[in-house]
Amino acid sequence: MNARVAFLIIVLVADVASALGVVYARHQSRHLAVRLGVLEAERDQAVAEWSRLQLEQAYLADAGQIEAKARNELDMRAPEATRILVVRP
Repeated sequence: MNARVAFLIIVLVADVASALGVVYARHQSRHLAVRLGVLEAERDQAVAEWSRLQLEQAYLADAGQIEAKARNELDMRAPEATRILVVRP
């Protein structure tokens, strides 16, 4: 009879430990799923920002935009043909 009781207690302890392991694994799984969602949202925002920055860089690097800024903001003009000097080695 003592062997049976000991066996039942061992089985009961193993069963409770197994149930706690399942609860812990599910908790970790849910926690990681939430973290994955947050990281995916951050990635999506970073990709959108990267695309916006690439468009802005392309716009700012456009020769027409650079020339317009030079003319309007810096009051730069092309030199007269008589003031251009070509130097050859």
